[in-house]
This record gives sequence, C-alpha cells and structure tokens, in this order.
Amino acid sequence: MDGFSHPSRNAPDAPWHIGVTSKSPHSTVTAKLINGRAIADSVLSEVEAAVQSRLANGQRPPGLAVILVGDDPASQTYVGSKRRTCAKLGLHSQAFDLPADASQADLLALVDQCNADASIDGILVQLPLPPHMDTTSVIERIDPRKDVDGFHPYNVGRLAQRIPALRPCTPLGVMRLLGDSGIAVRGKKAVVVGASNIVGRPMALELLLAGATVTVCHRFTTELADEVARADILVVAVGKPGIVDARWIKPGAVVIDVGINRDAAGKLVGDIDTAVAAERAAWITPVPGGVGPMTVAMLMHNTLQAAELAAGR
Repeated sequence: MDGFSHPSRNAPDAPWHIGVTSKSPHSTVTAKLINGRAIADSVLSEVEAAVQSRLANGQRPPGLAVILVGDDPASQTYVGSKRRTCAKLGLHSQAFDLPADASQADLLALVDQCNADASIDGILVQLPLPPHMDTTSVIERIDPRKDVDGFHPYNVGRLAQRIPALRPCTPLGVMRLLGDSGIAVRGKKAVVVGASNIVGRPMALELLLAGATVTVCHRFTTELADEVARADILVVAVGKPGIVDARWIKPGAVVIDVGINRDAAGKLVGDIDTAVAAERAAWITPVPGGVGPMTVAMLMHNTLQAAELAAGR
C-alpha cells in the first residue's frame, strides 16, 4: 500500500451490525458489517470441494510454491498462514526459505526452478523483499500462468483489457465481499484511495470491469475530502490510520477498509475510524475480520484456477 498524504462452507453468516447513536437526537444509524471471515470460509470450502473432486478423478492436487526471503516476523506469519491453509484444503505446498542475504540471482534461479516444475501451479514470492532485491524483476520472472498473486504485467494487462486471467488477490477478494453481500456495483460512483500496484490500481480495474465509475486518489490528489464525499463505494488502501476522515463519508455509502495497522497500544486498526464511519455508512468492513481473510482465500482460489488452466479447463 502507498504512503499517502492529503491536503485538507456454506452461505456466509448474516451481516453483523453496529448500533451507533447518531448525532441527531431523533435517530440511530445501524451500519452492516461485511463478515469477511464467513465469506472467506465459503471460498475455502469451494476450493476444498474442487480439490477433492480432482483427487476423486485421479488428478493431482494443485501445487503452490511459497518463497520467503529473510526472517521478517510479519512475513513469516503470513507465509505460515498460507502454508497451513494449503494443508487444510489438500493443496500440495512447497516451502522455500532463503536467507536475508541471498542474492538476486539465487532468488531468480529458484523462481526458474519453480517455473519448470510441473507439480507447481502457483508461485508466491512473499513481499516485501530485502532492499537489495529488485521486486519488479522477480515478479516479471514468474511464469504468468503461475502468477497466483496476479502481479505480473501480463495478468494486470489482461485485467485492464477486460479479459482477466489470474487476478490480484486482495482486489478480487473485495469484489467477492461485495458480490456475496448483494451490493450492486454497476453504475455506482467508486472512489479508491491509494494507488499501489498491489491493491489500489488493480482495485480500480476490478471496479471498472464491474461497471462502476471509478476515481483513484493518491498522494497528489487535491481536495480528497470532496472526492470521498462523492463515493457510493469507498475503498481505502493506504496503510495509514486516519488517512480518510470518517466524517467525509457519504451517508449510505459502502466502505471497504483494506488498511491493516497497529495503533500505539498494539491493537489492529484500519485506515478509517470504524465507529465513526458506521454513523454514516450503510455497509462497512471491520478490521480485523473484513478484507484480511479474503486475501488468503483468494490465493487458494487462484492456485486452483491456475491448476485448472494448466489442465486446459
């Protein structure tokens, strides 16, 4: 997510609700919370069933290579979660851990090895990489057919041209959240705050593909408050608590908070004050429990899709 500064196994559970007393003495506003954990569980159940079907038909399980460079604690946590989920769903997972001082050549050679391995359908290189490595070169080295993160220029280009193949996990997860919650996108005004290659830009392409009119705000955007106030669907993906003042939100808007941060007390928080936003939004994702669980779920979905594509389906 960007640095940003502004100038001024079943159907998911019923939506959660936050009862918030409005500033008006005559009303109480109730925002519906989009239950990302339940929807992610639904996605994972679909993947597990498809994997079992493959095995029953004599096919091998989808294979995912997870590459970790260094010992960053957050990255280790994310990678551990992905590997455990693979095991739970019956996917074949291969772990490759390189030391922090591994060379760029070492990593590229490992990617080449995974590209050539027919038992591996998806390759995930955990980001961020150490400073001495060129992330763009590594992403471009991955076979686009095994790019289950959806970051390769080929896959982003297909999304831009409305012929998507493997799609970035977090934006795809957001679209699944909206769809499973029955939230219409076509014809809506969507505003994405944050323009990173990982979330913001592909998120805008996903919303455009779904028929929304899309505005992307970034560090050079002027009058951010005015842009936010026009949004029927607001996606904030910056990684900076309070980047969007919840009081700017259009009444009745859908608010998707992609940010995951820790406050001074160590508590996980998003980019928006959920309690204040709930006074204005019709729907909102909590942090934690909103977008976060969807990213791993869609990674599993993409790995299955890559295996199916490899098999010609």
